[in-house]
Amino acid sequence: MSIEASVEAAPAKVNLALHVTGRRPDGYHELESLVVFADVADEVLVRQAARKDRFKVSGPFAEAAGSGEGNLVLRALRAFRERWPGNAPDALEIELIKNLPVAAGLGGGSADAAAMLRLLAGLGEAEITMADLMPVALSLGADVPACLISRPIEVRGVGEILHPLRNFPALHLVLVNPLVPVVTADVFRRLESRQNPPMPPLPDPLTRPAQLGLWLAETRNDLEPPACALVPAIGRLIDGIGRCDGCVLSRMSGSGGTVFGLFASSAQAHQAAHDVRAQFPGTWVAAAPVIGC
Repeated sequence: MSIEASVEAAPAKVNLALHVTGRRPDGYHELESLVVFADVADEVLVRQAARKDRFKVSGPFAEAAGSGEGNLVLRALRAFRERWPGNAPDALEIELIKNLPVAAGLGGGSADAAAMLRLLAGLGEAEITMADLMPVALSLGADVPACLISRPIEVRGVGEILHPLRNFPALHLVLVNPLVPVVTADVFRRLESRQNPPMPPLPDPLTRPAQLGLWLAETRNDLEPPACALVPAIGRLIDGIGRCDGCVLSRMSGSGGTVFGLFASSAQAHQAAHDVRAQFPGTWVAAAPVIGC
């Protein structure tokens, strides 16, 4: 099998709302989340290699990501080959271009694994659908199934219950990270309550920014308070971006430490990104549209 070089984006995952609603007997937490994806991404590039797999990581956050056997891109490759032996070349040259901060609440590793699965599914002759990939994705981590879709989506359970949205308003995000890694397990250990109210029902259809703003006002990120206790800079960033003109909502994504500001226009978002860079030097800042339905 001969293949041309192929590249797949791994967009940043952003939890606009994240409710922790319970804890299961196996220790995993029951979650409810509204997830969107920003048009800023890692990239996974593959081409056929001569003899054996080769893997390298490049980009501004390559060192933090690491290139060992535990990298989720390599785990995705092994899981795919186990499920569909012979449907991918025996030797691949793989490059992960790491543009997103690591341990940042942006689903980076999970998005990378999902991008690898999408790439591999397109290489062979067998028709492999998104539904076929879902069990493999879930075996790699709770965030990988949503990242496989990379469109606005409601997520429940431990990440296995997915409800992609048919409509979503055109919006823009400013993402800010203090460049302090946040360990998810540490955040959950500090969580005071693990039995919290669920998300309210989403408007259907959800087509206007004002609808989303009103809905978000009734939601939370239950992991934000413990993360702010661990890394106080997160709280300062939430306050700072929230004061920018046109900011509909400022909140932490996932288990942190990336903070987002939600804006109705590209101009507002880019001006806010400029202002935040000036106010908080030494942070990572990106402005990008939300990837639509």
